[in-house]
Amino acid sequence: MNKPSVFLLTAVLALGPTLAMAHSQPIAYNGPTKITPIHEILKETNVFTEQDVVMEGKLIKQLTDDTYLLSDGKNEIMVELDDDIRLDQAIDANTRLRVYGEVDGGLQQPEVEIERIQIL
Repeated sequence: MNKPSVFLLTAVLALGPTLAMAHSQPIAYNGPTKITPIHEILKETNVFTEQDVVMEGKLIKQLTDDTYLLSDGKNEIMVELDDDIRLDQAIDANTRLRVYGEVDGGLQQPEVEIERIQIL
């Protein structure tokens, strides 16, 4: 076996599992889930807060390319969508969502980095 063939075989073996996992879908679980109300996130955060949360609401306003305002009908919080998020359908300010993310406390207001969105 020559060097280019060995290199190609090594690359395929190393990247194969990664490429296979890149197209896999997360589990679509529709059972009970602990939902964190936005008001709890707003009152219990500080600069050092980091916690995983699941929230439900609507993206009511786009602030920047990847930052939105999420409302649960009573309170609002800024959320930043991960670049990897892809949806099969368009959403608007009336689309009810379940979002999965991590709270990053801030000096003035916390922000939630969203890793996954589920349309309800």
